[in-house]
Amino acid sequence: MKMRVARKYFDKRSYDRAIPLLEELIMLKRGTAESEEVSYLHAKAHYLMKDYTMAAYFLEAHVRTYPMGRYAEECAFLDAVCYHRNSPNYELDQTDTRKAIDQFQLFLVRYPNTALRDSCNNIIDELRAKLEVKAYHAAEQYFHMRQHQAASVAFKEFMRLYPNSDYREDAMLRILLADHALALNSVEAKRTERISDALRSYRNLADAAPASVERDQAERLRKELESELELIPKTPPAP
Repeated sequence: MKMRVARKYFDKRSYDRAIPLLEELIMLKRGTAESEEVSYLHAKAHYLMKDYTMAAYFLEAHVRTYPMGRYAEECAFLDAVCYHRNSPNYELDQTDTRKAIDQFQLFLVRYPNTALRDSCNNIIDELRAKLEVKAYHAAEQYFHMRQHQAASVAFKEFMRLYPNSDYREDAMLRILLADHALALNSVEAKRTERISDALRSYRNLADAAPASVERDQAERLRKELESELELIPKTPPAP
């Protein structure tokens, strides 16, 4: 009787009324043929209520309990979708974004022949793009705050993580600008080394983007660096 009423509420999309009944039924139906369906309806009801945090918990629990069950693939996919739904704008903490990527990748490992492969890969690309934008803007913040060394390190790490980024050329220019400023404002003992580092950043940009729209600016920075390098007294050879 209670199971029939719970299904009725679920089918009518009265999930807030179905969930309390399904919670009771989880205990009542444990070990029976209906336990899998009760678990599924309970997790799915939270998902359809858009309570993605709780839904992710119950969907993941369902997959652990019934890994070979008839609802396992759907629940594993929806579990990943929950983290995707909870993924915030790039300015905020991206824990759920990274978790979503992990869950979609795990889903593809578990179900290599799934019909949802393209959907998963498209969402993974979308989530990675968000992380890319966040990493770029984090580095850019250092740059605007004139923390040149931190900006250079952050942009170089960005380039390591996202070598094919659409921001690639701009990031390389920011590295050059940051290294240029760091070199020209460095203490005498570090000036030669930092000018050399900045000239290396220039060469990286010139090699990677020979037709860059910022080529004139890059050439001006190169000339300034070379001029500064010539002004540094040469250390006489040891006797």
